[in-house]
Amino acid sequence: MQTLKIYNSLTRQKEVFEPIVPKHVGMYVCGPTVYNFVHLGNVRTFMTFDVLYRYLIHIGYKVRYVRNITDVGHLVGDGDEGEDKIGKMAKLEQLEPMEIVQRYTNDFHDVLKLFNFLPPSIEPSATGHMVEQIEAVRDLINKGLAYEANGSVYFDINKYNESGNNYGKLSGRILEDLLNETRELDGQAEKRNPLDFAVWKKAAPEHIMQWPSPWGMGFPGWHLECTCMSAKYLGKQFDIHGGGMDLKFPHHECEIAQGTGLTGVEPVKYWMHSNMLTVNGQKMSKSLGNSFLPAELITGNHPLLEQAYSPMTVRFFMLQSQYRSTLDFSNDALKAAQKGYRRLINGLRVSKNLEFVANDEVVIDEKKKAEIEKSIEGFYEALNDDLNTAVAIAQLFTLLKYVNMIYMNQLQPAAIGEDTFEKLKAKFVDFIENILGLEEEKPTNDEAVIQGMLELYRDHKAKQEYDKVDQIRTYFKANSMSIKDMKHKIDWAWEE
Repeated sequence: MQTLKIYNSLTRQKEVFEPIVPKHVGMYVCGPTVYNFVHLGNVRTFMTFDVLYRYLIHIGYKVRYVRNITDVGHLVGDGDEGEDKIGKMAKLEQLEPMEIVQRYTNDFHDVLKLFNFLPPSIEPSATGHMVEQIEAVRDLINKGLAYEANGSVYFDINKYNESGNNYGKLSGRILEDLLNETRELDGQAEKRNPLDFAVWKKAAPEHIMQWPSPWGMGFPGWHLECTCMSAKYLGKQFDIHGGGMDLKFPHHECEIAQGTGLTGVEPVKYWMHSNMLTVNGQKMSKSLGNSFLPAELITGNHPLLEQAYSPMTVRFFMLQSQYRSTLDFSNDALKAAQKGYRRLINGLRVSKNLEFVANDEVVIDEKKKAEIEKSIEGFYEALNDDLNTAVAIAQLFTLLKYVNMIYMNQLQPAAIGEDTFEKLKAKFVDFIENILGLEEEKPTNDEAVIQGMLELYRDHKAKQEYDKVDQIRTYFKANSMSIKDMKHKIDWAWEE
């Protein structure tokens, strides 16, 4: 089994990954709040953990991947006061809250399918775990770590820290600094400490989403759902918790406090956070008009886009950057990614049809053989180094060089030996499809039509009917394809 190192946000260093239960991994990733269309920043976060999920399976782990749906409790502004995001949208659109939830959950699934994400093992929802959340609130009160005030229940940070804990250790926040930053808000007066956060909130009469509880009608705090659902499906302590960097504080900080308070043990061994997206060097935001919905990228229907970009081009683009670094969107970068993706997929397509031909007269080229083996190992080393997909892709292009040399008849398969040849083929396909999750975006015409067009091309060329040859080339170009007219064969490829 490969030795994987991941950057633990809690310890702020790379650590060798050692699961709590050998050969088994429990992974929880914070899912979307389904009140609007999923945005591109979400896609990058979920892509990080899609690749991690794929890679853990590839290197031999049995993985239980839990990714939740937040359908209650996430208030506008991410704090303890204000309207529920889903309730607010339900009022605006004059729909039932669960209609909003269903609409945008469907959109979320459609987008992830578009980008070829694997579904999680379990996808629980906050409203489906109300019993567990009410029980957790009761338990925190009984342990003296939460208190009721006017129908709301708050987590007592001072009591938590007096027990030897350190609220703020994940994000590096210091309590005194946080207190200075805290504004006076409605509901603050009923808290013992302005930093105490809600685990249960009393619902105002106009609040659409509310449930009966021992403390009156209300709804759970946003942070509580992840604590309850991760514990239910992964146990009181599990291996990996992931999410975007924006969730580190307060969401994940509060999860640590709740989980530790409920069970007496740290809930998570390794915390992982993906970085943000920028556009032409600026932070992506709706107010700046530089945020993209996935659908806008695919159609090209956005003022900042010069053209449309396919889902796999976008996936490849995101994989070209290590998940902890910022990723900057620009038309130039996306066009370069389109070219790189097509080069790789051309290689993927032809590699599947390569066959080993024995030839006793060909001498083994030990240098080429060693370089192939080194690049295969280099791919693993890159992913083992905190999931560095950027370096892994560079190794893939070295392997692509050898795939193309064999395809172009510039290198005899026998020159690298049958074992290395078969390993090159198998690993090249496996790395692209099963680990990076890239797939060939099929042409609008099926393969039989394309092969028929190539047969016509051969006939017209043999008859020197060059006007018809040019017409066929133009047809291929209009479909983003090109004809590869080689000495030993005629084939097609994606236009790079």
